[in-house]
Amino acid sequence: MTGSLSQSERETFLALPHVGVLSVATGNERPPLTVPIWYSYRPGGRLTFFTGTQGRVARKAGLLEEAGRFSFCVQQPEFPYKYVTVECAVVRAERSPAIEDVVAITSRYLPAEAARTFAETEIANPAGTFVLFTARPDRWITFDFG
Repeated sequence: MTGSLSQSERETFLALPHVGVLSVATGNERPPLTVPIWYSYRPGGRLTFFTGTQGRVARKAGLLEEAGRFSFCVQQPEFPYKYVTVECAVVRAERSPAIEDVVAITSRYLPAEAARTFAETEIANPAGTFVLFTARPDRWITFDFG
């Protein structure tokens, strides 16, 4: 059977450690900026992700703060194909986040020691480009081709 995912199914799927794809308006004639990101999500909660790593100024940080909204998509690229897209509102942008908030994201993608080292290094970077965003999922679009 094919169709939309239930609330429980979509939230569980989004909570898996996919690499997400974020799209944010550019505010000009260019198309939206679309980039892959690491993120964290717990069913019923907020979506968190970061940008500005390795002391680099990330264009998306300014765009996210200006637009205050973005679209985010994760997918299962093998059969049975499925995807979850959420339209989100930015509720917080932290330039000095707690290490544990960053580790909650990095530990989904890296071994424990590397996840903590990554988080500590980024937070200690004097460039001040690192930003942890928290967003509220407002609208869900889902499909399961299974």
